[in-house]
Amino acid sequence: MRRLAHRTHLVGWLALLGLACHGAAPRPNGGAAGPLVLADDAGRTVRLAAPAQRVVSLAPSITELLFALGAGNSVVGRTVFCKYPPAALQVPTVGDGLNPNVEAIVARHPDLVLLYRSPHTDAAAQQLAGLGVPTLVVRHDRLTDIARTARLLGRATGRDASGEGVGRRIDSLLASPLPPVRARIAYVVWDSPPIVIGAGSFLDELARLAGAENVFHDIATPSATVSIETIVARDPDWIAVVQDSAGDELPGWSRRPEWRSVRAVHDGHFLLLPADLFGQPSARAPEAIARLRDMLSHSPPATSHSR
Repeated sequence: MRRLAHRTHLVGWLALLGLACHGAAPRPNGGAAGPLVLADDAGRTVRLAAPAQRVVSLAPSITELLFALGAGNSVVGRTVFCKYPPAALQVPTVGDGLNPNVEAIVARHPDLVLLYRSPHTDAAAQQLAGLGVPTLVVRHDRLTDIARTARLLGRATGRDASGEGVGRRIDSLLASPLPPVRARIAYVVWDSPPIVIGAGSFLDELARLAGAENVFHDIATPSATVSIETIVARDPDWIAVVQDSAGDELPGWSRRPEWRSVRAVHDGHFLLLPADLFGQPSARAPEAIARLRDMLSHSPPATSHSR
């Protein structure tokens, strides 16, 4: 679960500070064939001689987005956490995206490397730049980041039209009227100490768009450590858990006495969210919202062990 929390909020997921194209010939898919000048979320200018053909992606959300743009064939390296879509599993891994293995990355001969913006990736970004390997450092925490990233990666891979299409769908989703709040939920991503999701995460956005209120929306960061007593005081109707395994098996910590003091835990009110859909912000946000809305509509919830 700690790895999942890292993937969701450190590797998961870009402010587009500026894009320019100089002397480029048009391509059938709306992209440019010539040199590109891009700006990443670290404020760096990145120059590509041509749209990238060999891309190493160091975040699951970025890998998924590349495939959604039709650039999956260009992905020649991924992290061990990049598991969606299934076709991504055929791409060789280069290790952990939080502490990138520069040697493994360079061995894939990339013409572009995509990293999530984090102190954990700063050294690798500098090393790659020093080796002359173009890198884009991007932010992927909220759904608005997906829209911007889609447009940026569309340009970087010569798939402008696809990037714009994904960006517009996410923009439209975020501009739609919010449904009435029907339930109050708390996302718990780690149990000891308890770590919950705040307003800085896409999961907070998904909840509100599905008609739920995140009881820790007042926390501005993507995640934060809180006490069990605080969760008791917030008294959510549901506890949402993102899990890799399928099925309805509740987390083991829900059996512990201290957690049973949380009413939703005591009553078995859990939302078990599949990691392939909820583990990172993605262009499949409408599907995730529909799934969460459907789960919230079922009461009482299923439980896998008695109180």
